[in-house]
Amino acid sequence: MAPDVSGKGILLKVDPIADAFRAEVKDGLAAPHRTPTLVGILATNASPSRFYADFTRKQCEGLGVRFILKEVGSAVKQNEGEEARSDGDGVEEAIIEANEDDNVDGIMVYYPIFGGQQDHYLQQIVSPLKDVEGLHSKFHYNLYHNIRFITPASLASTIPSSKVVQPIIDDIPPPGTVKSIIPCTPLGVVKCLEYIGVYNKILTYGDRAYGKTVTVINRSEVVGRPLAALLANDGARVFSVDIDSTQEYTKRPRPSNPTSARQYLPHHTSHLCTLSLEECLAISDVVISAVPSASYKVKTEWLKEGCVCVNVAADKNFDKDVRDKASIYIPAVGKVTILMLLRNLLRLSHYNDVSAPSGSEDIIPAQ
Repeated sequence: MAPDVSGKGILLKVDPIADAFRAEVKDGLAAPHRTPTLVGILATNASPSRFYADFTRKQCEGLGVRFILKEVGSAVKQNEGEEARSDGDGVEEAIIEANEDDNVDGIMVYYPIFGGQQDHYLQQIVSPLKDVEGLHSKFHYNLYHNIRFITPASLASTIPSSKVVQPIIDDIPPPGTVKSIIPCTPLGVVKCLEYIGVYNKILTYGDRAYGKTVTVINRSEVVGRPLAALLANDGARVFSVDIDSTQEYTKRPRPSNPTSARQYLPHHTSHLCTLSLEECLAISDVVISAVPSASYKVKTEWLKEGCVCVNVAADKNFDKDVRDKASIYIPAVGKVTILMLLRNLLRLSHYNDVSAPSGSEDIIPAQ
């Protein structure tokens, strides 16, 4: 892609990317299968969460997905004279009820609620069989270990398997396996990068980001760290920058002794890094920022000429002149993220219907 006529980089809205996945979801819904039900749990009255809940409803209604919004805590409208509810009141019970409801195929919870470890605990309450956001530790384990294909029955067990079989060379699940669920925002970003050609399709599947240097700003367990791991698992050199440290992620090579008793898949490993943010940006082909702050801005002067910039945060993390340096600037990925979530919903609904026999725990790594 060339810069536009003004000499600036391209401002790319994600509508064409979202349209392709919207068609995929529509095709999935048109198949002879019951209509899936998604339950959204809103436990605070924060305007971003309320906005996302309304956005989810509109997307579901537009595609024919049944959406039920369960309001608890301070999200519940108070009648005159009633005692005010606190953020998160009843959220755990709402999750458990949705887990136990056979008519519910997927659950999403609008975070943040309590913040920190308490929100992380709630993410583990959601059944992996209904976790459309891919935030359960089972899915993070798979993501961080580069485990791409699983048996449906493995989602019902409590201990991940470490059995390694022959690697594969494409993204088609081997017989008896299905794709693991990936957190929807990181996956949405990867799909955007695939669309604009950051991923090289000539290279082997699983290494198509090889040769790219990427900086991901913010290391949250919801977006930043899983995204950095995804990119490193696909071969990129990734700088994960947080408020107090920088880490470098690279892909672990295959063991030189394949007959060793314990084998690990080639997956990202973390190294301490002494580079500053400015130094990381100067060598990065791609910069992705997900800082939840309206005041935070990535300095345009620090960017590498011709880089790709992706804004994931609700607030714009890049200055208005970002396209003076960036060849492509993607200001928001929300439309793709919601379709990744609905695609996860369809997959989980299908996984529940075609669960493998109990005890089948083989995990198939991806190359």
